[in-house]
Formats: sequence, structure tokens, C-alpha cells
Amino acid sequence: MDPFDLILRSRRVVLDGSVMPASIHVRRGRIAEISVYDDFPAETLEQFDAGNDIVLPGLVDTHVHINEPGRTEWEGFQSASRAAAAGGITTLIEMPLNSIPATTTLEAYRTKCAAAESQLWVDTGFWGGVVPGNVAELQPLWDAGVFGFKCFLVPSGVPEFEHVTEDGLRAALPELARLGATLLAHSELPGPIARAAAGIAGASPRAHSTWLASRPRAAENEAIEMLLRLAQEFGARVHIVHLSSSDAVPILRGAKAAGARVSVESCPHYLYFTAEEIPDGATEYKCAPPIRERANREQIWAALREGVIEMIVSDHSPAPPEMKGRETGDFLRAWGGIASLQLGLSVIWTVARERGFGIEDVVRWMAERPAQFAGLRTKGALRPEMDADFVVFDPEAAFRVNAQQLEHRHKLTPYDGRELRGAVRATFLRGKKIYDGGDFFGPCGRILKRGES
Repeated sequence: MDPFDLILRSRRVVLDGSVMPASIHVRRGRIAEISVYDDFPAETLEQFDAGNDIVLPGLVDTHVHINEPGRTEWEGFQSASRAAAAGGITTLIEMPLNSIPATTTLEAYRTKCAAAESQLWVDTGFWGGVVPGNVAELQPLWDAGVFGFKCFLVPSGVPEFEHVTEDGLRAALPELARLGATLLAHSELPGPIARAAAGIAGASPRAHSTWLASRPRAAENEAIEMLLRLAQEFGARVHIVHLSSSDAVPILRGAKAAGARVSVESCPHYLYFTAEEIPDGATEYKCAPPIRERANREQIWAALREGVIEMIVSDHSPAPPEMKGRETGDFLRAWGGIASLQLGLSVIWTVARERGFGIEDVVRWMAERPAQFAGLRTKGALRPEMDADFVVFDPEAAFRVNAQQLEHRHKLTPYDGRELRGAVRATFLRGKKIYDGGDFFGPCGRILKRGES
């Protein structure tokens, strides 16, 4: 038997929902065995002793906007995947919009893969898109390796990715059900948003409360009700992205109890921030759906505790600072999107520990469940035969966010200046150290395709 390529050990390793001392033995990029802490033979090619830091499986983020090619000035594969590595994320699944072309055809998917080649610090796969008129493209995209399909039910903000109506869903869902593919939906409907417009006439566009009132909970709630109704009609699997309205939780709870094929995610910004704390003009907080009130945030946490929400992903969506309109502070005109990819683990650990959750809960939300959702059989957990993707994490460390030190392309983020708990010390991808104390090694990320990992 060949010697192990790497043995990594710690007095605290997250294994199957528990934290215990262990050593992890790696051969050819996979976990070969998990042994007792003292099983640390000197003849191993590489050793890493994490001491009392916690070793987690590499995180899996299934909701990231990278925007290359076409809008690489917003974010690109190099900068985004470096930020992921520094944040303990070893696997990304990238959204189909904001790049040009959008990933809605087989040709566009091939263009996307070519752009990513040799630029990735972490393993990266892609969602396809559902837009009006592209039903014939769904099977070619599925066969080529996309992990599922994303749609918008309201205008997305970019012309290359049009939103779909109920008629559009009725055209696409039978094909997605036939393929066995999941539909990920930005779940807001235009009707409630149009009705809310009258209520904000004359309100200050610099107030976050104006933006909040313009995107009412009803837009989310009604969209989710429609998706669940159509999913049941066509036997399709649907996924609700970035849930922010706690009013939708009872609807989703009931649907799950009735056997609906539905899964739900939320994001760090909905679990950390509250609408009441957002200053006038602070457009770095703008996202859609919006950050809602404190009581709503606590209900989102309750849904996560209950399991109605299964996972936490970033929805990392940066843009050039001039598009965020910080100089005018106009929430209604600013581009929506939160830059957060590098910080998600620390953000969630900071607020989860205050609510009595353990690091094993964070692993379930940010590694295990996203990997299962995307069908990544070798990601998201520390077990023999899984990819040797590790995060070495100091849960007691405290640091203040300095946005200029973040790796993603644009540094404007609402987390700037916030004090967080928990720091990523090192990240390993398939047994190779890619990040250690601020130093990067690589890039050695791969393009992932459905069914291959």
C-alpha cells in the first residue's frame, strides 16, 4: 500500500455530527481512513497538526454569482475562488446570470467552462438557467453537466436573463420533472411589488425602509405558493433560494409535511442583519428580497432550527462600487447584492453560537446539506472515500473585518468594521493545502459536472 499523502489531525474534528479527537489519513485526494488522534506516523509525506483548532469538512456554497465572462469587472473566477478558499469554502456552484452570455444554452455553458479553466482555487460547478423560450436547451445543458436550473419570477436586473411567468413555468416544469432536475427559483412576484409602489410615493429613497416597503413579504409568499402548486401539479422538485419572509415558513412547513419535493435556503445577511439597524444611504445593504425586521430574522432562525430551512449559502453578488450608488445613497437606484463570500462561516458562527448552536450545526447547514442538495456525493462530510476537503477553524478567535483585506474583487460590504468570531486558519482541497494564514497555494480547483463528484 502506498504511504499516505497527508495526515491531518486535531483534538476537535467534526465527524457525523459529533466533535472528537481524530487523525484523517489522505491518499490520492480522498480520505483513506479516519483513525485515533495519536495515529500520526512520521513517514507520511505531509503532516498537519491543527492542535485544538476545529477541523471541518470544506464548505459547499451553492449560490454564488461570479459573472465571468462578460461582467468580470463585477467579479471573476480568480478573485471569487480565492475568497472562497480564504473563507473555508472548497466547492462553489455558480449561478447562470450576470455573465454574458448567461448560462441558458449549451454554447453558453461551454463558454463559461472555458472561461473558468485554470483560474479556479476551489472546485466549481454551474447551474443552468430557465428563461422564456429555452425549454429545448434544458436537456442539452443537463446532459453536459449542469447541476440544475435557476429562474427568476421578477425581472433579474440584467437583459440576458429574463424572468418567467406562470406560463413559462408550465412550459419548463414538465421537462425538468422528466429530467429529474431541480428548479431553483428567485421567489418574488411582480404583482405585489407593483401594488407596493403606490405606498412609497414621496418616501425618501435614502431610507432602507423605503426599499423594504417596495419589496413586501407578499411578493415572496405568493411566489412560493405558486411554485408549490405547480411543483405538485407536475411532480417537479423546486428549491426556494434566499428565503427572507418568515410569513412563508408555515406554507413551506405544510408543503413538506404533505410530501412536496421542496428545499429551502437562507443567507448570512438575513440571519445577521436587521432592517432597523441599516443607516440611511447605506446601499451596501441592498439586496432582493430585502433584509427584514428583527422579529422576522428570529423567525428565520427558528425555521432553521426546525429544519424547514435546510441550508445557508452566501448569494455572493458584488458589483462595482459606482453601481451601488454609495455617494447618493439611493436604495431604489442602487444595484442589489451583498458581497460576503469570504466571511460567511465567521458570520454564521458568530450569531449561531449566541443562540446555543454548535459547530456541528454550522457544518450541517453550510457543508453537508448543500452538498446533498447539489448531488455532490464526495463533498460536505469527513468520511472514508470522500474528497479530502478540510477547513482548519479557530472558533475562539475574534477579528474586526477590514474590507480592504478581502479577496473578492470589490470590497464594499456591509460587514466592514464588524467584529466576528471564528477564523479560518487553513483550507485543503482534495488533500492539497490551498490557503494557510493568508498565503495561497494553487490554483488547483476543478470544473465539476453533475454525476462526476
